[in-house]
Amino acid sequence: MTFKAVILLSRRADMTPDEFRRWWLHEHAPLAAQLPGARRIVFNPCTPDDDIDGVSELWFDSEDDFTAAYATDVGRQVTADSMAHLRSRVRLFTTEHVVVDAGTT
Repeated sequence: MTFKAVILLSRRADMTPDEFRRWWLHEHAPLAAQLPGARRIVFNPCTPDDDIDGVSELWFDSEDDFTAAYATDVGRQVTADSMAHLRSRVRLFTTEHVVVDAGTT
C-alpha cells in the first residue's frame, strides 16, 4: 500500500486549455518535481471539453510525508503557483491498492 494524493484541477476562467497545459506541464511540473519525499508524480491532462482540465497523482510513503512536503518552502511555492492558475482544486487522499499491473512479472 502507498499513500496517494489525486488532485482534480480546473483552470482559471481567463486561461485557454492550451495556456493551462503549457503552464502546468512546462512551468508547474518542474516545481512539483522538487517536492521532498515524492515517490512518483504523474500529470494527466484531460480533453479540452472536460470541466476538469487535469488530474495530478502524487505518491508518498505516508500522509505525514505528503503533509511535510507541502510544509516546506517548495511545497508552499507549489500550492501558491497552483492557486494562482486555478479556479478549482479538489484533493482526494487515497491508499493505493494495485489490482492489475502489467508492468510487473
